[in-house]
Amino acid sequence: MTAGRPQRGGLSIGAVLSQLRPEFPEVTISKIRFLEAEGLVRPARTASGYRQFSVADVERLRFVLSAQRDRYLPLKVIREQLDTVRADSTSVSRIDLLAQAGISAEQLSQLERDGLLRPGPGGRFTTDDITVLRTIRTMTGLGVEREHLRAVRAAADHEVVLLKSFSDPETVRELADLFTSLHTLLVKAGLRQS
Repeated sequence: MTAGRPQRGGLSIGAVLSQLRPEFPEVTISKIRFLEAEGLVRPARTASGYRQFSVADVERLRFVLSAQRDRYLPLKVIREQLDTVRADSTSVSRIDLLAQAGISAEQLSQLERDGLLRPGPGGRFTTDDITVLRTIRTMTGLGVEREHLRAVRAAADHEVVLLKSFSDPETVRELADLFTSLHTLLVKAGLRQS
């Protein structure tokens, strides 16, 4: 595999840049990474850690860049608009989830028993669940065991309990992003010290 190129047909960050540049000449790889850090796009990662953008990710980036350029909207407003669209259109069936995540029905059932995936009303899932499954598939491919994944789920559940103690939705969203950033920084610091 060539450095920077994703596996299994996703788009690398360079390929995304090439698609967006004709319409948005000022866009850079740094800008795409910034929008990812702000939670406006969430590409999957390959086993090697490379970003793997889907067609939907490119469309989200196109929406964000257009909203900034044409309507001068701040990222907070753009995020709210994307969240509204996501809430209305992210429901997927079990069959679609399996097909898009590339796992078997038995694997999905085991992940549900482990509490790593929880279907919503009517047994439906969201597109975020597809990303969760792809991430889990990559992690298990790297040797992460089920009990380690359950520990990650338990830590996330503890954060959810804490976040639910705040009543303002904007504060909750901001704190959720901060928890994610802090977690990443603490893991990196811990790895540097070992």
